Amino acid sequence: MSDQASVVTEKGTDAGETDTSQPTYNRVMLKISGEALMGDQGYGLHPPTVERIAREVKSVHDMGVEICMVIGGGNIFRGLQGSAQGMERTTADYMGMLATVMNALAMQAALEGLGVYTRVISAIPMDQVCEPYIRRRAVRHLEKGRVCIFAAGTGNPYFTTDTAATLRANEMACEAIFKGTKVDGVYDMDPVSNPDAVRYDNVSYDDVLAKRLAVMDASAIALARDNNLPIIVFSLDEPGGLRGILSGTGKYTRVGN
Repeated sequence: MSDQASVVTEKGTDAGETDTSQPTYNRVMLKISGEALMGDQGYGLHPPTVERIAREVKSVHDMGVEICMVIGGGNIFRGLQGSAQGMERTTADYMGMLATVMNALAMQAALEGLGVYTRVISAIPMDQVCEPYIRRRAVRHLEKGRVCIFAAGTGNPYFTTDTAATLRANEMACEAIFKGTKVDGVYDMDPVSNPDAVRYDNVSYDDVLAKRLAVMDASAIALARDNNLPIIVFSLDEPGGLRGILSGTGKYTRVGN
């Protein structure tokens, strides 16, 4: 292992040690997978799970943090799987982009049900259901305290929602990307099937790429590295986890230089 990464050998070790009254970041991108919205189901949306995540977002919004979101579409349709089954890749990818719009609308409904003003902004224009992507307008929404959910990926096939999240985070001048997963950070191997897996406290972009660590796809990691945008990997299943990290505590892995 290079000297750019450190490893925490005990899974319970916290990456943050101090508690502060001000959030550690003022504007963030929250990237979650479509599968995170399924709950225990094998497909589609699980309304109680969507509401639980919305409450986590609201708790951070109440701290005064400006929030961007990108949600994958794998709970409804995954472009790569469609392509593997014989469908043309571009068509499959566009179908996946439409799935992300459905998830974004579901999250918008959950957030606004909690009193959080939200805008769904699509890279593919569909004016009847959401706004088209205009960078300056999106920035203004954030400044007014609205949560911006960016849908339809980048609007182009062959790019994942990980890359879309990194692109939008850079365009919105976010200070970090928060990647919500089922585990509390980045491990050297799958901790679910390997109880001896060790968690990284901090790891460099180059080590993520060289070791093929499951954080984001390579193009997203490279884009974050080139713009010095840190990626915070944390457990979306940990109640209050996102708020805790922004308060200076909690378990996570930081990917950066």
